[in-house]
Amino acid sequence: MEEEKVLYNATVCYLIKEGKILLALKTCKIGKGFLNGYGGGVEAGEKSIETAVRELKEETDRDENKGVVALPEDLEKIAIIDFHNTKSDGETFICQVHFYLVKRWEGEANDTDEMINPAWYDINNLPFDKMMVTDREWLPLALSGKKIIAKAKFGSFQKTSLGKVEIEEVSSFPEE
Repeated sequence: MEEEKVLYNATVCYLIKEGKILLALKTCKIGKGFLNGYGGGVEAGEKSIETAVRELKEETDRDENKGVVALPEDLEKIAIIDFHNTKSDGETFICQVHFYLVKRWEGEANDTDEMINPAWYDINNLPFDKMMVTDREWLPLALSGKKIIAKAKFGSFQKTSLGKVEIEEVSSFPEE
């Protein structure tokens, strides 16, 4: 039986250029089998922006010094979402994810153990049928320049949505 990953704090970065967004196929853990941005779990003592920069490099770097490098000031926070995840055994956990846009960076995204087949997609024509099921509800709003705080509920392995995403537009995000 496949292991269900439990994670409580995470980040996702979306690289953006010329009206396009870079998505790659997640090969393991939360989001496995779906197109997504780059990110991962917040480690003890890290702020979410530090995690975002670290994970972006790790998930795009096949060989040392060949991945995507961005500086914290190059990241723009667009959303904080509390994902209420129900595991197949009925247990639930909440993973708070901080989402960022990255419009300036160096390097290129390469296939890694966690993310493969990076490709650019038109920001106005996203492949929602290949993305996590709740992305279609909140991502277009966040990509349009709105800052949002939201709550979404997933079934096991994040394959189903358990209700509508609750979205609140905000003018700023709370300090970490």
